[in-house]
Amino acid sequence: LQRFLKGLSSIASEHDVIIQGMDAGKIAGKAHIDHAISKAMKAMENGTNIAKDLGVEMMRYASGKRQIGEAFSIGLSEGRLDVVFIIMGAPENVGEAAKKVSSLVEPSDVLKHSVSKNEKLISQFSITDAEIEAVGEDRIPELVLERVALVDILK
Repeated sequence: LQRFLKGLSSIASEHDVIIQGMDAGKIAGKAHIDHAISKAMKAMENGTNIAKDLGVEMMRYASGKRQIGEAFSIGLSEGRLDVVFIIMGAPENVGEAAKKVSSLVEPSDVLKHSVSKNEKLISQFSITDAEIEAVGEDRIPELVLERVALVDILK
């Protein structure tokens, strides 16, 4: 894992981009990522960020956790894992960096929410049985978005 992360860091430095990888099993779809990115960028712009690094701040929001240490629960871990990469920077740099990152992994479509992710999502975001009973299992992605929105409020 450490060698892989160093490789990502080298690609990021070489292309002047931010690369953040997250466990795709804990991502409830594109809206989840978009919301986390938006909240993190707004926090950085407003000076309300907790992390000094935009990638870590995105993880903080995406994880639904206020504490940086807890945010890493959504990050990469040892072993084979479905991963979502966020690459941010100048468009021409992002494209080149994405090609290099793609060469390190087996690309597949893992961003969309699927029922197979529900167990990890319920655990990651502390979704209760009562919440699921109230709104239904098909609304788990919306409960995740709610947790992302609440990161700034929960202390």
